[in-house]
Amino acid sequence: MIDNRYSDEKELEAIRLIDQAETLADRGKGKEAIHFYEKAASIYLDLGSYIKLDELYIRIAQIISRFKNNIQAVYRLKSIIRKTEELKLYEVSAKLLIQLGNISFKMHDWETAGEAWENASVYLYKTDPEEYNNLSSILLLKAGQSFERSKIKKDAGKRLILKSVMKINKFDELYEQEEKLAFDLLSRKEFKASAKKFNDIATYFRKSLNELDSMLDKEESKDTYLNTKARFIHFVAEYQTVSALCLRASEDRAHNERIKELGSESCELFKESISMLKSYLFPIQSEFDHEVVLRITFDTMLIAIIQGMLGTHQVNPIDYLIDGIDKNKRLVKELKNSPYYKITERMEKLGIKEAFEELSKVHLGHFETIKNTLIEYFK
Repeated sequence: MIDNRYSDEKELEAIRLIDQAETLADRGKGKEAIHFYEKAASIYLDLGSYIKLDELYIRIAQIISRFKNNIQAVYRLKSIIRKTEELKLYEVSAKLLIQLGNISFKMHDWETAGEAWENASVYLYKTDPEEYNNLSSILLLKAGQSFERSKIKKDAGKRLILKSVMKINKFDELYEQEEKLAFDLLSRKEFKASAKKFNDIATYFRKSLNELDSMLDKEESKDTYLNTKARFIHFVAEYQTVSALCLRASEDRAHNERIKELGSESCELFKESISMLKSYLFPIQSEFDHEVVLRITFDTMLIAIIQGMLGTHQVNPIDYLIDGIDKNKRLVKELKNSPYYKITERMEKLGIKEAFEELSKVHLGHFETIKNTLIEYFK
């Protein structure tokens, strides 16, 4: 009975404190209101009433977001977030982190905003993966776009944007498993099975590609849109190309039509990716993104490889790459310095087989571990 009476008394005290806080908040005295809210929160914490804590911390965050002094708002929010994290109130922490991200973004503090939204995404997904999958994906996208504005976190931003699009399709965790299985099948020379698995991965990326327009605002961030869409097109084409190469390595003529179909479609996709990246790179006059330069020349090289495999020459990869951007001399020079550009030139002059030695020396991204296995079947 004593315990119940004590609980009732403390709860009444908390309610009085909340009433005082609300009155102060209505008068525009946010700092004073927060003081009473926090005292009430301490009481509910002692009583173990976490539902009330949730409501109180969100109310505190709402008042903090009205502070004219954003630096002070950020400081207070971070302090409250630490408390909720210690209590493992992940859903509450996520809601507060979203507020922190919003305020930090307005302050042009891209790193803090990105970290807040990324952590909010993690906490929400941990709370309920099914219910919060979409919101978690959107928060990752916002984090990635914020990081992209930062010189320090630019690369992390690109990775998060890709992850967000894959996550909304529930492909982010499945991807690594599927790729590992495909590589394992290829290492055992099960070419038909590995070809199917690589093509399945391409299909997943195509599905993610179809979600891009609904997730990314082309007008708001044209560069992010072009770069991200080009990368997903690249992934679809890349995995289809490896699927075709696996079928080619099987030396079964029954697969010839399928090889031509996959190869031709991949060539068109690589051309689309190259066009987008040219639109992204052309306006830049210096400090080109090295990763994008490597990717656009890598796609150019893959067109040459596919045409060599199919025995066709429908497009000159080098001419296609340079067409329309030749006025940007610095960009052309940067592209020509890429190892993939040089290999493509060699293929165009001497043929695909003459380029194998050089091809074996350069890094082939996802397929570095299997390139020697595949190259062996084309010598």
